[in-house]
Amino acid sequence: MENLDPVVLAIPVFFILMGAEVAYDYFKQRKLYRLNDAVTNISCGIVEQLTGLFAKIFTVAAYHFIFVNFALFELENTWYWILLAFIGVDFFYYWAHRMSHQVNLFWLGHVVHHQSEDYNLSVALRQSTFQKMFTFYFYFPLAFLGFKTEWFVLMGAFNLLYQFWIHTEVIKNMPRWYEFLFNTPSHHRVHHGRDPKYIDKNHAGTLMIWDRMFGTFKKEEETPTYGITSPLNTWNPVMANVQPFMNLWDEIKKVPGAFNKFKLVWMPPGWYPSALGGFRPPKPVDKNTYRKFDIEISPGLNVYLLVQYLGVLALTSFFLFNAGVLSTGMQIAVAASVILSVMFLGMIFEDRKKAMTVEVLRFVLTFVMTGVMSLSGFLPHSTLAAVAVFGAGSLWVLQRTGLHELVEVE
Repeated sequence: MENLDPVVLAIPVFFILMGAEVAYDYFKQRKLYRLNDAVTNISCGIVEQLTGLFAKIFTVAAYHFIFVNFALFELENTWYWILLAFIGVDFFYYWAHRMSHQVNLFWLGHVVHHQSEDYNLSVALRQSTFQKMFTFYFYFPLAFLGFKTEWFVLMGAFNLLYQFWIHTEVIKNMPRWYEFLFNTPSHHRVHHGRDPKYIDKNHAGTLMIWDRMFGTFKKEEETPTYGITSPLNTWNPVMANVQPFMNLWDEIKKVPGAFNKFKLVWMPPGWYPSALGGFRPPKPVDKNTYRKFDIEISPGLNVYLLVQYLGVLALTSFFLFNAGVLSTGMQIAVAASVILSVMFLGMIFEDRKKAMTVEVLRFVLTFVMTGVMSLSGFLPHSTLAAVAVFGAGSLWVLQRTGLHELVEVE
């Protein structure tokens, strides 16, 4: 386990804290969580972690290549150099994050994190599959200066882990000195707001001083309206990652002239050439008429989907903790199977009428993958029988109860 990503090691802590927030929400009736939204958030995180197993081959390896071949200095393992590595990673994170909001192309790799219209700890797990592919080279100056690859990986993980707890409405404000120096729930709620005055503010990872220094700080005033200016309107985690690319491609086709098409890719979201009216600023949100995207299904089907999703989470966690012992081919096969599973569950949240067909496909896929892993010795043979019984039982429940045919009536 020594080679495990610190983020993977923190998975149990994530779910313990989310459980505490859900319990608080239940007793206080704050309505911070919706099952379909929270499941989609976590599903996006699952897809990112699974694809990240392979993306790191390029992103971390690229940093290490620069460090090994072009480092200008050889820095020692001392506390002050490691502290400076933390500050350096946080500084370049700020600029990578800021550019991810101010360049259309880079926004494709970050928009997924902002799609949720809720704000709770599950949103912290909503990460984009393509984020690292657009930002990994922002950290190359650290490699040139001699900051070791393991320092970069560790400080990058710490930066990400720190940001988990700030995705909450439960904590209003920290002490004034802490609010001045560090990123907090209040500061980050602003960052997730789609209200015009909140857009492109508070890009900090850990230290809020960068926003204060470079003019992007905004103090929280009224509660933000969360999400993006053009809502996603799907619970499918795969489409959450793909749809932004499709949208940008549609815009490119509409823009006249090769130069304008090129320029659109590198300009901020909302930019259009003068022939199409020029820059289109975000519109204010009418909080009286605004409604979150939602699709009503029966309470029973919600319970069914929650049980199924917990099974997928267990499989995903087991795989992430043990992926190192599998061949690359097996890793790809299992990752693809899990990604398809969370995609299928998202499809049921959107259209209950597809539930039976989608679930048959999902359980056949799961059974086949479990069989392959059993034959390879990765799982005991009894697991295959358990999956078969659970799948058959689940399909029987769907068929006998008609959960997929019912809609909640109040």
